Amino acid sequence: MSFEHRKISEILVDMGVLAPAEARLVLEQQGQLGQRFGEVAVSKGLLKDDDVAQALALQFGLEYIDLDIYVADPELAEEFPAELSVRYNFIPLQKTDNGLVVAIADPTNVANLDDLEMQLDLQLTYKVAAKNKIAALLERLQSSKQVLQEVSEDFKLLLVKETDKGEEVLSIEKLTDDSSPIIRLIDSTLFDALNKRASDIHIESNLDGVQIKYRVDGVLFRATEPLDGRFQGPIISRIKVMSDLDISERRIPQDGRFKVRMAGKSIDFRVSIMPSIFGEDAVIRILDKESIAKDLHGLTLDVLGIEGHELARFRRMIREPYGMVLVTGPTGSGKTTTLYAALTEIYNEQEKIITIEDPVEYQLKGVVQIPVNEKKGLTFARGLRSILRHDPDKIMVGEIRDPETAQIAVQSALTGHLVFTTVHANNVFDVLGRFLHMGIDAYNFVSCLNCVAAQRLVRKICVHCKQPVSYNRQAFEESGLDYDRYGQHSFFKGAGCRECNGQGFHGRTAIVELLDMDDNLRDMIISKASVSHLKDAARAAGTSFLRDSAVEKLLNGVTTLEEINRVTFAEPFGGGA
Repeated sequence: MSFEHRKISEILVDMGVLAPAEARLVLEQQGQLGQRFGEVAVSKGLLKDDDVAQALALQFGLEYIDLDIYVADPELAEEFPAELSVRYNFIPLQKTDNGLVVAIADPTNVANLDDLEMQLDLQLTYKVAAKNKIAALLERLQSSKQVLQEVSEDFKLLLVKETDKGEEVLSIEKLTDDSSPIIRLIDSTLFDALNKRASDIHIESNLDGVQIKYRVDGVLFRATEPLDGRFQGPIISRIKVMSDLDISERRIPQDGRFKVRMAGKSIDFRVSIMPSIFGEDAVIRILDKESIAKDLHGLTLDVLGIEGHELARFRRMIREPYGMVLVTGPTGSGKTTTLYAALTEIYNEQEKIITIEDPVEYQLKGVVQIPVNEKKGLTFARGLRSILRHDPDKIMVGEIRDPETAQIAVQSALTGHLVFTTVHANNVFDVLGRFLHMGIDAYNFVSCLNCVAAQRLVRKICVHCKQPVSYNRQAFEESGLDYDRYGQHSFFKGAGCRECNGQGFHGRTAIVELLDMDDNLRDMIISKASVSHLKDAARAAGTSFLRDSAVEKLLNGVTTLEEINRVTFAEPFGGGA
């Protein structure tokens, strides 16, 4: 280290982060308090830890590193004892040929650094980082993932001991015992998944063992290293016990649900157990209603990310006095959230709104919400018939699954109700085929239909690590985009940071394809016009397709080229955007 013979106060003033008068005030108080200059200035709110770190880096001729945009290597961190990292307040950054690069907060404590070098027996290269950011990163590295791994290790050891005794008996009493490591393992997994904003937990068995994965923002990633395959049975059995499923049945799929109170809030989990060649796999869907309610406080269509021109058209459709509003897309594409937002916007005390859902994901103020219960005979079709006798003005049907429900929904829309519903289809034109194949009369269907909105979710670039990126001509051509038109545009990507778990994305936004049903389109559908003719007519009437909406998000710097290619089909030049 090459020390610069200037006081830290002078460096901070030269940096422009501290006024000379403020520096003099801190110096006075420093003498009274017996603390370091930086500590006093930070405690008085005059400086941030980052400012002090940058000044120390200048003073000692070291490089400053912002840990907010640094993607930590958990494997490298695990090579060093956690208590050592905490005691000496350092983050291992990178291995070198000669030693190790570490981030430290205090290069003035030379004795401490010498001791650290002796403990590690490595030649150290230092970078300076903010004290609070080192502490936060250490906490994150040693928090949920490590807890999960530690629990897994305990679980392994306990099972090995049981095997050594010559028996491995699995009972409900053992599984439901609070001291059981199985419970700790599952609870830690649930806790970790919630912290990482996961929508689903996948527990898969394969040749490598039992693999736990999380789906975050629509993409799967591994949560831990694989556990030994022998632990698959106890893990699945614990989930079955929690979900009130048959613990002895391993040959057929089973579906269940359970509820957990965590951090003072109630969270619902939907469970699907599926047999596989290695045993059984489980997928746990997380339905955090209270978190949804918090995130969607004041839920309106504005917060969904729908572009302005499509938003205005959709708002006009949902305010019609009667008819059907259809939202389509795959599972997890935000269809229900869009309908919730629509109902929230049109709600008033003069009209009665009733919904039937499976399950009720978010409680809407002033709306009567009915959960489907197929075990008790309350299906969508039966519930919808009962709703019609309950004098509603507007109805929401969570999903059209069968011809009976479709028939009742169409009749409801034709007899003066405004019906909101969803159906699984790839685009707005596939919806038409779905309903006609369910035996719905084409004339009745198009007569009641106000609009069809096809929806997808694309991941948003993390704002904390957003940085410019350029694409070559080949990338544009493979994406069906004109390089000469878009090549000079500014594009962005996420580098990966603490806030986004190193993924480069944080959160999702909607892209929408909205088909506004006019008389011309109705006539074409009844006369069984080809899909290509329908698309041409829809585009002429102002419909923007999913690819158009995705490209618009790309051009606005919201997402990346790779992400829109993952979610939507690339079209030839002239076909989109």
